[in-house]
Amino acid sequence: MTIIKEVTLIRYFSAPKELVFKAFTNREMLMQWWGPHGFTNPECEMDARENGKWKINMHAPQLGFPNSWVEGVFTEIIPGEKLVFTTKGIFRPDGSHGLEGLNTVIFQEENGKTKLTLHAALTKLDKGFEMAANGMEQGWSESFEKLATLLTK
Repeated sequence: MTIIKEVTLIRYFSAPKELVFKAFTNREMLMQWWGPHGFTNPECEMDARENGKWKINMHAPQLGFPNSWVEGVFTEIIPGEKLVFTTKGIFRPDGSHGLEGLNTVIFQEENGKTKLTLHAALTKLDKGFEMAANGMEQGWSESFEKLATLLTK
């Protein structure tokens, strides 16, 4: 597997690691925080088990992204500890993938908080999708800001 770009982020959440883990695997929770600021997620499918598929509609027409589907497969799940999942961005009218990646998320308890470590590796990037690659770190960071807000509700 060729890695085109990779990002590692560490974020601390004031919530139990089981709840933070659930936010990645629960359809209703994921819809509330996934994607950078300005994006909503009106549709989501979730089969949170190994080899289970997930799919979410990232919607931000004001930013030029109406109905931008992202999908993937959970390749490893250790409840409350670790998630590994693929990501395929479907931004073309014919439904083909302009980018693909592999994400590993580790959940650890540390000083009464959850330490989340994300490693996102981009493994495919077609011409015309450079903006998505360049925005990986910002996109995940903004998503985690939204997740932190959700976890304090």
